[in-house]
Amino acid sequence: MMTTQDALAALGVGADTLTEEERARLDRDGFLPLPGILTLEQVQKLCARVDELIAAEGEDAGKEVHQEAGTDRLADLVNKGAIFDVCYTHPRVLAAIAHVLSGNLKLSSLNCRVAKPGEGLQALHADWGKPVEPGDYAVCNSIWLLDDFVPENGPTRVVPGTHRSGQIPRLALDDPTAPHPDEQLLLAPAGTVVVFNSHVWHGGTRNRTTSPRRALHSYFCRRDQTQQLDQRAYIRPETTSRFSEAARFILDV
Repeated sequence: MMTTQDALAALGVGADTLTEEERARLDRDGFLPLPGILTLEQVQKLCARVDELIAAEGEDAGKEVHQEAGTDRLADLVNKGAIFDVCYTHPRVLAAIAHVLSGNLKLSSLNCRVAKPGEGLQALHADWGKPVEPGDYAVCNSIWLLDDFVPENGPTRVVPGTHRSGQIPRLALDDPTAPHPDEQLLLAPAGTVVVFNSHVWHGGTRNRTTSPRRALHSYFCRRDQTQQLDQRAYIRPETTSRFSEAARFILDV
């Protein structure tokens, strides 16, 4: 029977896939930018597919998981093209996710969030409904930048180290939508992936440009947790047929 370690090894994750410094940064700050994960060609093809799906799905876009005012959302991307497979099979990303979740992981959901011009502001939040003890992490996310994240177009803000605070923003802050004195904007070129411990305080900022700001969210949880999207319930036979045994294990299908 395949184990998580078997699946990770089959997908190219080894002891040296992340450097010691990268692991230390994840532990300390709660997030880690990984530059150049996607090529320019991959970014262009992903943008084209995202735009195509948003147009085709219309008002139903994102309904499998979540719809959000001021954004275009897509969900269940596992079933919507092999082009998205990289988001749950890339060894560098998997290595970072596995580090946060102590080697115990499965895909929870694969979604897209597009902040529309003038929109996209979110309250600071954690992707877990209650405080956790440092090290007892249940969820970990990755943001796949399909557009450059610049100060003006609604990049994600994070408050470094808050995954170790034992607190969540809605209980700790008077106004989670307000700027936080310690927040940092995730600024990086398209093709970068930022892995972040989902217990770190984070949120989208307002897109002050005239263009949409696109990103994919490849979200993972521990294997004992309920997925945000039940992959087994949604998976299509034609999707499963393209997967390796290791990919199926990561998806838990």
